[in-house]
Amino acid sequence: MSQFRQDFLQFALQQNVLKFGEFTTKAGRQSPYFFNAGLFNDGASTLQLARFYTQAILENKIEFDMLFGPAYKGIILAAATAMMLAEKGVNVPFAYNRKETKDHGEGGTLVGAPLQGRVLIIDDVISAGTSVRESVKLIKQAGATPAGVAIALDRMEKGTGELSAVQEVQQQYGLPVVAIANLLDLFIMLEQNRSTDLAQFVEPMQAYRTKYGVI
Repeated sequence: MSQFRQDFLQFALQQNVLKFGEFTTKAGRQSPYFFNAGLFNDGASTLQLARFYTQAILENKIEFDMLFGPAYKGIILAAATAMMLAEKGVNVPFAYNRKETKDHGEGGTLVGAPLQGRVLIIDDVISAGTSVRESVKLIKQAGATPAGVAIALDRMEKGTGELSAVQEVQQQYGLPVVAIANLLDLFIMLEQNRSTDLAQFVEPMQAYRTKYGVI
């Protein structure tokens, strides 16, 4: 695991964004870990998160002209990442959507820069892929081109079939998906911390991966 990925997971642990224990996922699965990017909820942690997104995006050399953040978590992610990209000399516009259509003022569901060119979607995770599907639809309706998806963590577990949610997005839309870290990185981190309290979660994580994981 690269130092970059290790630093991100340690950062997520420190912020209590990444937790180990017993959790029920949205899909009803009993998971030994939980990742909630909504807990990056102050200026310092959001700034650091944007640095990680920016590094992952630039290292993967995705070609894009602007960012799009699906409501609601994607809104702050797109804005913060756009600011950090600008500091790196890559100044791009960003936009996001509302959940409800506004019937006054400028109206509509889109806020920010007009969707045009190659649009990179920024979100926290891909669970059922609903957010990505809605984003792709909005981008295409505007006459723009989806360029890829950037997420914080790839859980690498089965969706509705044998593929993971990320693999389903890649297969359905032919889009690259960039993750700051993934489940394999998480396993490596646990292995490197066998002398700490995290050691107790190695076996539950292995059992969970055997039951729900994808290669």
